Amino acid sequence: MLDTLTIRTQRTTASRLPETDFARLDFGKTFSDHMLVADYHDGEWQEPQIVPYGDMAVSPANSALHYGQAIFEGMKAYKNQQGDIYIFRPYDNLQRLNASAERMCMPTVPEELFMQGLSQLIRLDAAWVPNAAGSALYIRPFMFATDGMLGVRPSDSYRFMIITCPVGLYYNKPLRVRFEEKYVRSAEGGAGYAKNAGNYGAAMYPTKLAQQEGYNQLIWTDASEHKYVEESGTMNAIFVIDGRVVTPALSTSILDGITRRSVLQLARDWGMPVEERKVSALEILQAQANGTLEEAFGVGTAATIAPIAVIGYQGQDYTLPTPSAGAFSHRVSAALADIRSGEAPDPHGWMVRV
Repeated sequence: MLDTLTIRTQRTTASRLPETDFARLDFGKTFSDHMLVADYHDGEWQEPQIVPYGDMAVSPANSALHYGQAIFEGMKAYKNQQGDIYIFRPYDNLQRLNASAERMCMPTVPEELFMQGLSQLIRLDAAWVPNAAGSALYIRPFMFATDGMLGVRPSDSYRFMIITCPVGLYYNKPLRVRFEEKYVRSAEGGAGYAKNAGNYGAAMYPTKLAQQEGYNQLIWTDASEHKYVEESGTMNAIFVIDGRVVTPALSTSILDGITRRSVLQLARDWGMPVEERKVSALEILQAQANGTLEEAFGVGTAATIAPIAVIGYQGQDYTLPTPSAGAFSHRVSAALADIRSGEAPDPHGWMVRV
């Protein structure tokens, strides 16, 4: 950890911790006491600071509001049985944040700013890190343009921030999803691999239509033919077919998920065949019909592992088998939980102590 930065800290005088019910946490609605703020102008990052969580003023002409220069990340911190706090794969999130920044013509965030700011923020709000099973401190780093000017061009100034919130389980039951064959989340050559705000705004309407039909989420398909699986809602999609772990190969239209990387690594560690390739909707349905589709699930930071129970296609619902106790999704979910809680070895060095 680099300690070259001076990060001024203004502590809150009115902590919300005593009034927070950790047994009833709606995801993303309860925020910790402090936040990290760093501004970029005149071609360089200014001195970061940690301040009480709260509202901030922006110009009505703020260019992020008008032209969408806004990116974010999602990550989690966990408390082990000894009370030590670890973050899961933060360097991977920094790498992806900076890839998103480059795609959106934004400045990259230096490692020392990201890691030292993150560590100091979480140490200050250590009491906000829950320790119940399935819970974590969700961490949201984000950056947005701050020029107050109307004009379609990259902003000259930006703000980088980190806010955190204690969370419980994201999904509490298996999902009903359907293949999307009209709307597009992203196209090859677009910004689908970047975690920019516009990707999520554009996905809301088709997702709303699916939810009105009784589905929880969509399985997005490719923009040109609507044949091949891309992502599942806001998660990467993984299938277990005849003992093989199959997932769409990464491209400029698919987000390089950190949980996806972790699940595939564990599968390889266990000697399971892993296939990163094109996966068609028809292949999935044929596997369901002939009994070789053992599991389907989404993977992401918020949900970790979200089993899929039903897949809809062209007006017909197809029910997937209920995974057995020894199913891959259960084993990999338990393995990740054990690594994060410190109950199992961390051979790949994913956990970074705060």
